Amino acid sequence: MENLTIVLFLSIVMPLFPVLFILPDKRSRILLGYLMIGVFVCMTAAYVNTQLFLVLDREIEYITTNITPISEELMKALPILLFAWIVSDDRDTLVSIAFVLGVGFAILENAVILTQSIEEATVTWALFRGIGAALMHGTCTAAVGLGLGFIRKRKKLFYCGTFSLLIVAILYHAIFNSLVQSSFRMAAFFLPGAVYVIVAEIAFAQRHSRKSTYPEKAGAEIKE
Repeated sequence: MENLTIVLFLSIVMPLFPVLFILPDKRSRILLGYLMIGVFVCMTAAYVNTQLFLVLDREIEYITTNITPISEELMKALPILLFAWIVSDDRDTLVSIAFVLGVGFAILENAVILTQSIEEATVTWALFRGIGAALMHGTCTAAVGLGLGFIRKRKKLFYCGTFSLLIVAILYHAIFNSLVQSSFRMAAFFLPGAVYVIVAEIAFAQRHSRKSTYPEKAGAEIKE
């Protein structure tokens, strides 16, 4: 299991690594870098979750609905928190890197699940996992990035706000995992799409409002 995850991690990341050096601007490199970080976080989460499964000695359904949402959302949020604290707390940038990190996480997760149940793989399965899981992981992390853009400079809200954002992401993740393993599996396909529309609309509205208030900054990007 662990060796398989490492092999898949290297198979995904190594072809992307040289691209970092030929992309023309810093923003593109940051986004690709955080996609790769998402893949790395998924590999780390696979090891952590395996150890938790062995230590807790509970059935897999319990682990995936009560434990992995906590461990995975905490690990996904850490690179976003570090970026907001050290590099930039720009809301648009935080939402962008958070979403691509979540998608990177889903890419490796889907690859691992595929190789473990290859006989059950169908086009429908690929659509469900490719869209549902990617949007779930992406929107969970993007919601954290979106919230950090509001609370980063508000010291009184930063700690309790960050905790609240993580709780929301964990609960949403747990609901998704519960639906996937229930008779309401189709709901798990539509739920991430609905949340994605909401998060995207909020991010778009904030971006539009900022451009209207500061027209001279419209279209500005992170440059070297």
